[in-house]
Amino acid sequence: MEFRVLKYFLAVAKTGNITRAAEEANISQPALSRQIMDLEDELGVKLLKRSKRNTTLTEEGYLLKKRAEEICELMEKTVEEISSSKNNVGGNIRIGCGETAGMRIVANALHELMQEYPKICANLYSMNDSGVKEGLEKGTLDFGVLVQPEPPQHYPYIEIKHKDIWGVFMKKDSPLASRENIRAEDLYELPLIVSQQALSNKELKGWFGKKEDELNIVATYTLIYNASLMAEAGVGYLLSLEGILNISEKSNLVFKPLSPPCVCRIYFVWKQGQIFSKAAALLKERLLSL
Repeated sequence: MEFRVLKYFLAVAKTGNITRAAEEANISQPALSRQIMDLEDELGVKLLKRSKRNTTLTEEGYLLKKRAEEICELMEKTVEEISSSKNNVGGNIRIGCGETAGMRIVANALHELMQEYPKICANLYSMNDSGVKEGLEKGTLDFGVLVQPEPPQHYPYIEIKHKDIWGVFMKKDSPLASRENIRAEDLYELPLIVSQQALSNKELKGWFGKKEDELNIVATYTLIYNASLMAEAGVGYLLSLEGILNISEKSNLVFKPLSPPCVCRIYFVWKQGQIFSKAAALLKERLLSL
């Protein structure tokens, strides 16, 4: 299976049309069709469902598309790492991270590094902890930022000097808005909007003292902005971390911390045995020095 043919296949998957894919790939339509048919013969499966108007992927085609995208991303990452020289540091640094105010420290380190080496580009991917770990294992990420109560067991790490505090975002006219903090029993009967990652966090479950199905969870989220719109609309009380929503005077929301406090630490992690590009190695050194 040749890398060139995988790129042809991805062009077909993207456009859904052999002719348009051939134009994008700068190859003749018959030649492209032949390459895809040879690839199907090599794998022993049908990758495409062909019709007069368009081309769609089979189940096997969807699987190959996902893997081909990962292979192409790794290839691009490898070329960047090899082509960068000692005196001309550049290329992408890929970081997978959840939403945390602790990213300000990473952002400041990146800013300083990019001021010194303007050819460095930071690629940030918003995802939960499981997505970060998957990206590290597959090699599509250089680093990850994990938000959890204890140090990670299977990854080398730098602990970021910031702690996230769990709390509740709610409308300013909420009955609980006048409280200094929120206790578990205050929320037992109320509609809750909870991050999908928080549902798997042992410390939050322990703080509630109840099982997930005993709480009135009306919505879950992966990114905080859309969840904040739900909270502003009065859908429910938004459980989240402090400092990741702008709640200025114009905002309709207020934040109240949990009591007793529920705290998470921030870890900048990478895969064991990771071979770093020069740019990634410089970022790691900079964070180590803080």
